[in-house]
Amino acid sequence: MKAKIYITYKDGILDPQGKTVGSALDSIGLSNINNVTIGKFIEMDFDQKISVDEAKKIAEESCKKLLANPNTEKFHYEILENK
Repeated sequence: MKAKIYITYKDGILDPQGKTVGSALDSIGLSNINNVTIGKFIEMDFDQKISVDEAKKIAEESCKKLLANPNTEKFHYEILENK
């Protein structure tokens, strides 16, 4: 089982890296892009014995306590079971 975690800036928070990339794309002729946002993507693998509920709890706590800054960032995640 694994968690795929996506972390981005909250609406209204300046994303200087995204702004720089957006400007660079425009400068090489890739226009008609309104906004570029740069975020973080994290994959977390769990023990095989863990339940989906426990995986959700760990992913949630990891984001709240360490991975995401609650003042400037938001997060969401998905739990994928091994097949």
